[in-house]
Amino acid sequence: MKPYSQDLRERVIAALEAGDETQAEIAERFYLSKSTIEKWWYRWQATQSCAALPPGHGPARRLQTCEDFIRAEVKQQPDVTLAELCERVMASRAVSASVSMMGRMMQHLNLPRKKVAAR
Repeated sequence: MKPYSQDLRERVIAALEAGDETQAEIAERFYLSKSTIEKWWYRWQATQSCAALPPGHGPARRLQTCEDFIRAEVKQQPDVTLAELCERVMASRAVSASVSMMGRMMQHLNLPRKKVAAR
């Protein structure tokens, strides 16, 4: 989702500072929700800034600390299964991971993955 423009934010703050309209009227005029205007106003009062906040980054990948280990294991045994990798990471690094989590990490690392265990 793209943040609102800085110009719009500044016009809303200017309207709030003028005090001629209520927050609800300003929200209606600028086609914004009242809660958005309230958030901008509280932030303006606290920091004198109405700029968009940087995008948040979700929680760190649990296997992020194991990237080098995973790369080494796949290099050593290219046909290792995801389940085997999960077991090796748990044994070596004490980090538990599901097969789907390991699959996402393999994709993130651009490593080939074995999809089916040998029969």
